[in-house]
Formats: sequence, structure tokens, C-alpha cells
Amino acid sequence: MTAGNSPNPSTAGALDIGQSLWQSCIDQLAQELPEQQFNTWIKPLNAQVQEDFSKVTVFVANRFKLDWVRAQYSSRITAMLEKLYGQPVLVELAITPVETVVKQSFNASQASASPAEEASDAIEDRGLGTPKNRLNSMLTFETLVEGTANRMARAAAMHVATMPGHLYNPLFIYGGVGLGKTHLMHAVGNRLLIDRPHAKALYIHAEQFVSDVVKAYQRKTFDEFKDKYHSLDLLLIDDVQFFANKDRTQEEFFNAFEALLARKSHIVMTSDTYPKGLTDIHERLVSRFDSGLTVAIEPPELEMRVAILINKARAEGSDMPEEVAFFVAKNVRSNVRELEGALRKILAYSRFNQKEISIALAREALRDLLSIQNRQISVENIQKTVADYYKIKVADMYSKKRPASIARPRQIAMYLAKELTQKSLPEIGELFGGRDHTTVLHAVRKIGGERQQVTELNQQLHVLEQTLKG
Repeated sequence: MTAGNSPNPSTAGALDIGQSLWQSCIDQLAQELPEQQFNTWIKPLNAQVQEDFSKVTVFVANRFKLDWVRAQYSSRITAMLEKLYGQPVLVELAITPVETVVKQSFNASQASASPAEEASDAIEDRGLGTPKNRLNSMLTFETLVEGTANRMARAAAMHVATMPGHLYNPLFIYGGVGLGKTHLMHAVGNRLLIDRPHAKALYIHAEQFVSDVVKAYQRKTFDEFKDKYHSLDLLLIDDVQFFANKDRTQEEFFNAFEALLARKSHIVMTSDTYPKGLTDIHERLVSRFDSGLTVAIEPPELEMRVAILINKARAEGSDMPEEVAFFVAKNVRSNVRELEGALRKILAYSRFNQKEISIALAREALRDLLSIQNRQISVENIQKTVADYYKIKVADMYSKKRPASIARPRQIAMYLAKELTQKSLPEIGELFGGRDHTTVLHAVRKIGGERQQVTELNQQLHVLEQTLKG
């Protein structure tokens, strides 16, 4: 069974299940590995699964990456596949065939960092050449579920897409992992190209910019580098926190930044924290980041999570009952990527077992995820983290003291307890010194409302959430 074959009816089912097995493996690794490791080494991989599932051939872009994946991830991939399949599986690594790379490069539905683009390192390129826009055509404003958590960022991004080079330049979007920052950037680029098909737009990850700087110095091709980055109409650059401690890269990005603003081109950036929260980035660069509009994307609220699940299930050709979507949404709170991973697990589990999607099936499919989450974040851990952050005693969380220096952190801890755990309002009240559930509800509404209005509070909550989620 090889990529590109048209399976006959007798093998089509095995092909589907094999791909579901591989996708489930990828989804699980996405949750366990740091985002940058996953995006760099695991996400670009493709696999072929034999009809009897005894062997999985994993395709890697080039020899260097093959050796690295074998050394760092091969045993982990094997263990994950065996866990999902329930029997021993032989995993072999191979370099992606050139014809497959070429074919994939024309598939518009591939992710922005497609295997074809990853495999370009295996082909000698003399200079940087003409930049591809690297936009994923599937990531648009229409496919982005809107809610309170992303409304302001979406509105700003839409404005940039329709009126580039004017307000909100640069647009700096920050938030935790998997909340839709990258989706928004692709949406900006895709919308711009609808109105201006000949505009020069480019989406890249910050590490690609670092790589291009290194290549330009090694090959003495800085004229080509400047042609690539200084002549854009729109630059979309993801995860600028990866510029930390890279002085030469920061210098070149500063130059590109200034050149683009001078020609009234637009720059959109994302980061895991707000500009002044970035570490080991030159102050003059931070001041540029902060000179336009800075907006946050928050973890999606319950209703938004439900809508995301139902919409994405429909896009996968499945119907998710609303009560199942609510069950999953209440248990998977942190980000959109985890929601998508949970959905894929449920869909794969349903197909493997030929069972209808139900709450019982969802609970079984997500049992590992649910147990990990319940073990990771507790109200007690939230109280300690918040107390440390605001420099008060943990005992003050339970006390009857009411000075603002204590009451405010206590309310914040109550808010986080409601957002990050499965505890009910009465249960949370009991853990805060036997307080009534109406006191907890007041704190949750007060902090939640102020979060939308007060940038400083929002930034503090963001730091606390990232700390608690590890």
C-alpha cells in the first residue's frame, strides 16, 4: 500500500484505518511535545501503514532530519503506535521520494509548513529565490469560529486585511499555544490576496527567518535576502519570541521592519507573550513591536469551544451531538489545538470501534487526557501559584481578611479555579474558607469582565495561566 495508489474496495477500509491510526499518533504527540519541537520534527512527517498494520513507514524530508528523528523520536513514535494499536508495530524511516514532494507542493490544502517545503532543504538551492507566500488557503476568516476570546483580535486582523498599511501597523497578536494566532495571520494573507491577487505576501515562522539570515551570511547572498524581505506588501511572522538571544537575526529583522514600514507595507506578528514581556530581545525592537496595536487571544469560552467542536466535526464529515460537544468543551478548556486533538481521538475511536459518538464513547476515548488534566491543576495549586505571584500568604486565601491586597488575589484565584478546574461554585467556595457560592460567582464575573477591559490584569492572568499549565 503506497502513497498515491488508488486502493480497491477490499483495501480501502484498511487504508482509512491505517491513516486514522497514524493521525491519532500525531495528535497524541502534539499534546505531549513542546509546540516548536512538534512543528519542526513531527508535523511534517508522512507515513504509510501496511494493510495488516505490522509495519509503518515514516517519510522524512532529508538525511539530516531522518537521522535526527531516528535518534530523538523513533522510539517514542513506535511506543505511541503500539499503545494505540494494542500490538507490536515495526517503524521504519525513509526519505520522502522526490515525486511525492513535488506532488504535495501543489496540494493547496496542505499546512503552511508542508512536507514539500520542509523537504526543500534536501535540494541544493543557490540563494533564497522567489519567496512562496506559504499561506494555507484553508485558514480564513470564514473558517475561524468567533467568540469573546478572539473578537478584538479578529476585528483588528480583518481591518489589516482590508486596509493594509494604514492603522494597526504593526499588529502584534499574543496568547498561549493553540488559541488561533496562526489561523488569524493566514486569514489576513488570504483575504488580502482576494482583493489584491498580485500583492507580495509571506507567512513564515520566526525560526525560518533565523535560518534565512544564517544562509545569507554563509552564502553571501544578502542582496537576495533583502529582495525577499524588504519588498513585501505583507509580512506575517509567527512566534517572534524565538528571536531571543539571536543578535544578528534581531539586527536584520529590525532593518527589514524599518524598510517595510517605510514603503507602507504591513507587518503582523504573533508571540506567546505581550511585547514588554519578551526576554532577551533588544529594547529598540520591542518598542517597534509595541508601536502599533497589541491584542490578546484568550482561551475560548465554553460556548465558543462547543461551536468549534461541532463545526470541525462537520468539516470532517461527522456529526457531533450537542451534548457530547458540551461534555468535551467542559473538560478541554485550554486551547483550540487540544480541542482539535480531542475531536480527532473521538472520531478515530468511533471509527475503530464502529460505534456512534456519545458521551460514554467520548469519555473512553479521552480517558488519558482527562486523567492528566485532573491531576495537573488543582484549586490548591492555583491558590499557591496566585499567592506566590501577588506575594501574599496561602493562608490568606482561606481567611476572612478583606483588604484589597488580599481580596483581589483571592478573587483572581477563584476565577482561575472556575476556568481551569472542574469544580463547581460551591466546591470552590468551600476550598476558599467555606465561602458561599454567590461569593465565588461574583468574583468570577468581576474578574472575567475586567479582563476584557484592563490590559494589565489580562497580562497578569495570562502569565498565571501559562504557569499553571506548565
